[in-house]
Amino acid sequence: MSEFDGLVAVVTGGASGIGLATATLLAERGARVAVLDLKTDDVPEPLAGFRCDVTTDAEVTAAIDAVVERCGRIDVLVNNAGIGAAGDVSDNSDDEWHRVYDVNVVGMVRVTRAALPHLKASPSAAVVNTCSIAAWAGLPQRALYSATKGAVLSLTLAMATDHLPDRIRVNCVCPGTADTPWVGRLLDAAADPAAERAALAARQPMGRLVTADEVASAITYLASPLSASTTGTALAVDGGMHGLRPRGPVQN
Repeated sequence: MSEFDGLVAVVTGGASGIGLATATLLAERGARVAVLDLKTDDVPEPLAGFRCDVTTDAEVTAAIDAVVERCGRIDVLVNNAGIGAAGDVSDNSDDEWHRVYDVNVVGMVRVTRAALPHLKASPSAAVVNTCSIAAWAGLPQRALYSATKGAVLSLTLAMATDHLPDRIRVNCVCPGTADTPWVGRLLDAAADPAAERAALAARQPMGRLVTADEVASAITYLASPLSASTTGTALAVDGGMHGLRPRGPVQN
C-alpha cells in the first residue's frame, strides 16, 4: 500500500520536464494521474493525457470535467505549467508581459478554480505550485520571469490561508536552475552552450544543476497525505542557492 493509493492527481505541464517526472513518480506511488498539457500524444502509460491550454478558461474547465468524468475525483493538483522569459525590464513588450503572466500566474488560478469543488470533497486535498528560486533571488536577465514567480509565491501563501477551512493544503516548490528541456533550449541558444552550462551550475552552491526527478520528489512529498500538517510552505530545491553563502567552490 502507498499513501497515494485511491487518490487522483492532476499535473499541468505534465508532458515533459519536471511535470512528467512528477506525474511518473505520483503514479509509481499509487496515484491515478491525469496530465494536462498542450500536447499529450506521447504521454506514457499509465498516465492519462488531456489536452489543455491553461490560458483558456473553457479548455481548463473542459479538461477538469473530463478528468472527473474518467477518474471520479480530484485529490491532488500540481500547478506546473509555465513558460520562460529572458531580458531586463525593458526587453519585453506589454503583450509579452501579459502573455507570460497569463500562463504562469493566471493559468494556476484557472486550473485551481475549476478543480476547487472536487478538492473540497477530498479528505486528502493538496495543491502544489511550481515556483522558482527567481521568486527569492535577483537573477540576471529574468525580470519578467522573476516577477511571475514572485506572484506565484504570494499566491501560494494566500491560497493556503483561504483554504484552511476547506482542509486543502497549498504549498510550492522553488527549484534552482534545473536540467530540463526548457533550460536545454536556452543553453543551445547561447554563444557558448558549454560555458553557459558551467556558469549556471557554478552559481548553485552544490556545483551542479538540479534534476527534474529531485524537484518531482519534493512535489510528491508536499502532495502526500503523510505531510498533512504542511501548508503555506515554499520548499527550496536549489542546491543551496537561496540560503547558503560558501566562501569558495565546492570540492567534489
